[in-house]
Amino acid sequence: MPFVITDPCIGTKDSACVDVCPVDCIHPRKDEPEFAQTTMLYIHPDECIDCGACVPACPVAAIYDSPDSTPASQKTLIEANSVYRAGDAGAVAQAEEIVQSHVAAHPDLMAVPPTERAAAHAK
Repeated sequence: MPFVITDPCIGTKDSACVDVCPVDCIHPRKDEPEFAQTTMLYIHPDECIDCGACVPACPVAAIYDSPDSTPASQKTLIEANSVYRAGDAGAVAQAEEIVQSHVAAHPDLMAVPPTERAAAHAK
């Protein structure tokens, strides 16, 4: 799994990363039905070509270049990105369940504004 979107995306869902992705591997896009129901965006691991264009485009520093570089407090979201599949209601629900568990387990971090959350994970 090359890239991982983490919790600074929660409360943001900025699509700048979607706009720069050359292979359309970041979902849900604003025009996909799941966009309104999801808490964050996800990178489809089988579609990602590991180009890295999304990382500098993300305004809240929510994207890490590998599971190994993902902060320990964000590791549960690796699985959410791994299971998400656009158009598959079961996979969307499974990913969202993982995200909701993450949110419940980290109320202190979720209280930090998304634009500051990536830095808060480093503390």
